[in-house]
Amino acid sequence: MSITKDDILNAVAEMSVMEVVELIESMEEKFGVSAAAAVVAGGAAEGDTAAEQTEFDVMMTSFGETKVKVIKALRSATGLGLKEAKALAEASPVAVKEAISKEEAEALKTLLEEAGASVEIK
Repeated sequence: MSITKDDILNAVAEMSVMEVVELIESMEEKFGVSAAAAVVAGGAAEGDTAAEQTEFDVMMTSFGETKVKVIKALRSATGLGLKEAKALAEASPVAVKEAISKEEAEALKTLLEEAGASVEIK
């Protein structure tokens, strides 16, 4: 019996953010590739269409002076446990959420900035 793409996606969906990060790092090592390079290559292959961006990534570049407030904000926004939220904050720069709507990205950015973090939307 072979594993389908859906089986893999379902398994990844059940992982914590930190487990997904570790999985990506393991895949990069095993296959000798970089996920960042794959994203750039994928974007270039799509061509120069002028379509409006519909999915946004919220990147935390720094947790600033108030790490505890930022960790609390991360926990409320992502549902992570204390340990995972702390690890996420300390991994800056890091993607907090990816492929979300513009409204959700703006709300998350505001929440994190009010807690003291430096945030970018890409």
